Amino acid sequence: MLQFPILETERLILRQIKQEDSREIYNYFSLEEVTKYYDLVSFTNINQAEELINKWNHRFERNQGIRWGITLKSEERVIGTCGFHGWMKNHHRSEIGYELTPQYWRKGIMTEAILKVVEFGFNNLELNRIEAFVEPENVNSRKVLERIEFKEEGILREHFYWRNRFVDTAIYSILKKDFKEK
Repeated sequence: MLQFPILETERLILRQIKQEDSREIYNYFSLEEVTKYYDLVSFTNINQAEELINKWNHRFERNQGIRWGITLKSEERVIGTCGFHGWMKNHHRSEIGYELTPQYWRKGIMTEAILKVVEFGFNNLELNRIEAFVEPENVNSRKVLERIEFKEEGILREHFYWRNRFVDTAIYSILKKDFKEK
């Protein structure tokens, strides 16, 4: 992809994340409730948000992944992100990741964003399989995936080491042949 794709849903615009978004990214990544199940610790300064934005944009530039900033149509402010990493083009699969500012939890926003991103992955990136790794205790994230018809495939025991302990991971997936565009 030469140009970053902008996606649109009923309520949302999904667009490239810019350095100007670092304040919003910092604001929610500094909250323990957001990073509790995330593979990074809560931010303590805005430089961490700037570095994360650079990382996401470098992945896109190298054609290794893509991360959209989630904004409401009524405002430009980033309220979360969603996208693909761990892209294995030769196997036509990728991992999806996402997070959202807590004030927008339980409003269907993440479901709406993920649906559009999954649709883009299947229709434009030639993906056949999209995976998500979720800590079993992260019930809300699991519910979002299940709403979109991701299937739980099992538990990877002590799958990664995080915050001084081994952590299990539930693996979810959705296949192109099973995806129904909403």
